[in-house]
This record gives sequence, C-alpha cells and structure tokens, in this order.
Amino acid sequence: MTRHVDSLDVNLISLLTAEPRLGVLECSRRLGVARGTVQARLDRLVARGVIGGFGPEIDPAALGYRVTAFATLEIAQGRGLDVAAHLAEIPEVLEAHTITGPGDLLCRVVARDNADLQRVIDQMVEVDGIRRTSTVIALSTRISARVLPLVERAAMGFSPPVRSGS
Repeated sequence: MTRHVDSLDVNLISLLTAEPRLGVLECSRRLGVARGTVQARLDRLVARGVIGGFGPEIDPAALGYRVTAFATLEIAQGRGLDVAAHLAEIPEVLEAHTITGPGDLLCRVVARDNADLQRVIDQMVEVDGIRRTSTVIALSTRISARVLPLVERAAMGFSPPVRSGS
C-alpha cells in the first residue's frame, strides 16, 4: 500500500493542523472542494494511518509540568516488556522508544521542577530490569513536535532537497 499524499491531502492536513476544530463543511468551503471529497480524503488518511487522531494538543507546561527531560534506560535482557509496562503506569512518562546505541529505551518525561523530576526518575527505576539510567534536561524547545514538513515532502515524491555547492 502506498503512503503517497497529494496537494489536496497536504492542504487539508495543513488546514486541520492550523485549526483543528474546523468541521468538514468549513474545510470543504476553504479548500474549494465538495464536502464529500473532504470526508472521503479524511476517511482514507485515517484508514491508511496518515492521520492518527483528532485530539487536542496538550502543553504539559500549562498543566504545571515545566521541566522536560529525556531518560535513556539500559535494560536487562528479557525485561523490556516488564519495564515498558511499568513505565506506562507513570503519567509523567510521555513517550518511550526502543533505540539503538548505548541505551535500550529513550523516554521523554515531564516534571513540575527538578525535585519532582528526581521523584519521577526514582519511580521509573523501581522495576527490576533497569540496569542504568542517564537523564538530560531540556533547557528550551527550538523545534516543537511537528510532522507537516514531512507531509509536504511526501507530496513532492520524497525527493531530498538539492544543496548547492556540493
């Protein structure tokens, strides 16, 4: 199954990224296409997994979680599922990814302050199977989580940008 998107898909995704509360009818009006076309495109994008949800974007800092950190965990062989299940029970663990390199799991975590971060890390390592952790604190966000540039690139046929002078 191809993951190709076209310019209408890009425009629709861009519109919903900028204004996620728009309805199908308003999207069709702004894009200049039939309501049924917009609905069919949304259905297709959801079915193919291009669009994974329509939920609100939440800012942890607005909830009082002003510290963002990344914890790399080294996990004992055969304990990955147990560790992941344990981490899933900790609300401050927002993401966990299996990685290559010196660690096994990279987690994005939030905390109210540095002392609270220590509490979160202590809770994370309570499970048997974590051999070592390394945590770094994010000082600022230079680029927020985004995917729209990838959608635009996909619509252009996955061609890498041409760099001059090489």
